[in-house]
Amino acid sequence: MVGMLILPLPSWCRCPLLSHWEAQKPHQHSCCWICFQNFLAAFAGVLHWCHITTLFENDRHFSHLSTLEREMAFRTEMGLYYSYFKIIIEAPSFWNGVWAIMNDRLTEYPLVINTLQRFNLYPEVVLASWYRIYTAIMDFLGVPTKTCWTVNRGKGLSPVESCEGLGDPASFYVAVIFLLNGLMMSLFFIYGTYLSGSRLGGLVTVMCFFFNHGECTRVMWTPPLRESFSYPFLVLQMLLLTYILRIPNVNTGSLIALCVSNIFFMLPWQFAQFVLLTQIASLFAVCIMGYIDSGKLQKILSAHMVSLVVCFILMFGNSMLLTSYYAASLVVIWGILELSPKVLKSSRREVYIWVIEGCAWLFGTVTLKYLTSLAFGIADDAHIGNILKSKFIGYKDFDTLMYTCAAEFDFMEKETPVRYTKTLLLPVVLVVLGVIIKRAIKYLMWALSQAGQCEREERFNHGELVYHALQLLAYSVLAILIMRLKLFLTPHLCVMASLVCSKQLFGWLFCKIQPKTLVFAILALMAIEGSANLQTQWNIMGEFSNLPQEELLEWIKVNTRQDAVFAGAMPTMASVKLSTLRPIVNHPHYEDAGLRARTKVVYSMYSRKPAKEVKRELIKLGVNYYILEESLCVSRKKPGCSMPEIWDVEDPANSGKIPLCTLMSKDSRPYFITVFENSNYRVLKVLKE
Repeated sequence: MVGMLILPLPSWCRCPLLSHWEAQKPHQHSCCWICFQNFLAAFAGVLHWCHITTLFENDRHFSHLSTLEREMAFRTEMGLYYSYFKIIIEAPSFWNGVWAIMNDRLTEYPLVINTLQRFNLYPEVVLASWYRIYTAIMDFLGVPTKTCWTVNRGKGLSPVESCEGLGDPASFYVAVIFLLNGLMMSLFFIYGTYLSGSRLGGLVTVMCFFFNHGECTRVMWTPPLRESFSYPFLVLQMLLLTYILRIPNVNTGSLIALCVSNIFFMLPWQFAQFVLLTQIASLFAVCIMGYIDSGKLQKILSAHMVSLVVCFILMFGNSMLLTSYYAASLVVIWGILELSPKVLKSSRREVYIWVIEGCAWLFGTVTLKYLTSLAFGIADDAHIGNILKSKFIGYKDFDTLMYTCAAEFDFMEKETPVRYTKTLLLPVVLVVLGVIIKRAIKYLMWALSQAGQCEREERFNHGELVYHALQLLAYSVLAILIMRLKLFLTPHLCVMASLVCSKQLFGWLFCKIQPKTLVFAILALMAIEGSANLQTQWNIMGEFSNLPQEELLEWIKVNTRQDAVFAGAMPTMASVKLSTLRPIVNHPHYEDAGLRARTKVVYSMYSRKPAKEVKRELIKLGVNYYILEESLCVSRKKPGCSMPEIWDVEDPANSGKIPLCTLMSKDSRPYFITVFENSNYRVLKVLKE
C-alpha cells in the first residue's frame, strides 16, 4: 500500500527534491500532500512579496513620485547600478545599449571602461531586456502599460508628472526585485522543511524570518543593491548543497544545479566569493572530520571550479575572481585531498592529521592568493585585508576609514543579540546548536576509538547538520566583524531554528510531547516580540523628497554642457550620472584600486591641503565642476570620522590647518568660482590655468 502512494507524480505537482523526500517519508508524499506543501511555499512567497512591497511604498510613496524623484531615491551605488538599466532601455536597440555600457565614457572620465566587467551588472542587462520585450509586446497588442497623472506637491513647488504601472522603468525594475525576493521566501520554506524533515520546520523558518525581518534583509529599503539579486540564489544553492550532502550517491544533475546556482549567486555580487570561501572551508572541515568522504567533496569542488571559470568568462576576465581567496582555497583543498593520503600515509581519523590538513589549507590559501595577486598585479581587493587589520590591530588609512566609519562596516551592534534573544531566535538556535555539537563530539569520540566500522555508522553521522553548524559559526564571525554581513547570519539562524522540529535531534523529546504542541508554543512566545517588530515596520510612513538635490540636478541640466565633467561626493556623483548623464570622475563602487586613488584626489577638497594643489590634481582628471557639500566638512558620525579628521591620518603634515572645504564655503576664489549654491550644495567651477 505504501509503495502505491509514491508512484511518479505529474511534473506540475512535483518539488525538485521530491524523490529524496519520498524515500525518507513515503506515507506523507501523496500528490495532495506535495501540492499542499507547494501551496504553503507559494503562500509564504506571496506574503513576503506583499510585505516588502508595502514597506517600500509606505516609506517612499514611490508610486506618486516623479521620474526624477524616483531616480534620486536610488541613492549612492543604487543610482549607479540603475543608471545602466536606464541606458540600455533608452538606447535605440538592446544591443546598442549593451555596447554602450561595455564602452562607457561617463563613469570614470576620461577612461573608457567595460562596466559589465567591473560592476556586476548582469541583473540590469537581464531586466532591461525583459522591460524592452514587455513594452514591445504590450505596444503591439495596444495594451497600456502605465497610467500618468499630475501631482500637485504644494508649498510653492511646481507640479510633477507621476506614472504608475510596469511601463514605468523604475516601477518595473523594483517590481522584479520584489518578486525575486518573494520567491526567496518560498525557498526558505522548502529549505526549512527539507532540513528538518517536517513542514513545521518550514513554518518555523518563515515565521522567524518575519519576526526578525529588519535584521534579515534590507531589500525593502534598498532594492537595487547587489545582495537583492544575489542572495536568493545563495538560499537555493545551500538547499541544493544540503540535498547533495544528505544523499549517499551524488548524481550529475545535482552538481549541474549546484553549479548554475553558484553562477547566479556570484555574477550579481562581488562579495559572493567571500561567502563561498566560508562555505568550502566549512565543507573541508566536515570532510577531514569524516562526516563526508573526500570523493563527494571533490565533486562539490568541481562544481565550484566550473562556476568560477564560467563567471570569469562572463565577467570578461575579471582578474579579481582568479586572484581571490576563494579560488586559491579551491585549488589548495583539491590538492590536499589528492596528496594527503599519499604523503601522510595514515588514517584520516587521527587528530594530528586534522591539524596538519587545516594548517596546510590556511597557509596554502594565503600563500597562493598572494602569489596570484603578485603575478597578475592585482591590488583591487587589498582594502579587504586592511579592513580586517583595522578590526584586530587598529590599522588606519584613508581607504580603510572610508569603510569603517560607515555604520554598516562597523562591528555588530550590541543590541543585535538582544533583539535576537527577545524573539527567542537566539535561544532556540543555541539549543539546536548545543544538541548538534554534543552529538558530533560523541560521534568523533567513537570515530577516534577502535570501534568497528558498523558500529560507527550506527552513530550520529549527519554531515549536513555539522556543515550548517560550522557555516553558522562562520557567518557569526563575519557579522560580528562587519555589521552589514548579518544579512547572512540572521536568515541562517532562521533556517537553523527549523531543526527544533527534527526527529533526528529531538526524537527523544517528541516521545514525551507532541511536536506540533512544542512548535506552536515556541511560535506563540516568539510572536510576542515578533509581532511588535512587524508593527514597527508597518508604522513607518514617509514620502521621499530631496529639494536641494532636485534643484542641483535641474540646474546642471540647464546650465552646463553635455560634456561637462563633474567631481564630488560618491553618492552625489551617482545621482549626477543617472539623472543628468554628465561625465563623472568618481563613483560609489569603491572596489577598484584605481577608483580609490581617484576618489582620494576628489576628496582632497575636504582635507587641509592648499587650494592650489587640490585644483592642480582636479585639472589632471579633467574636472570642470566640483560639487561641494558642507555637511561632509562638518558632520561626524563618530570620533575620528569627519572628513578633515580622516585626512589628518592620511596627511599629518597639514594637520591643524583650516579645512579647505571650510575656506571654499566662505570664498572659493581665486582657484574656483561658485556658480550655484543652495542649502546643501555649492557648485565650484574649476578655473583653467
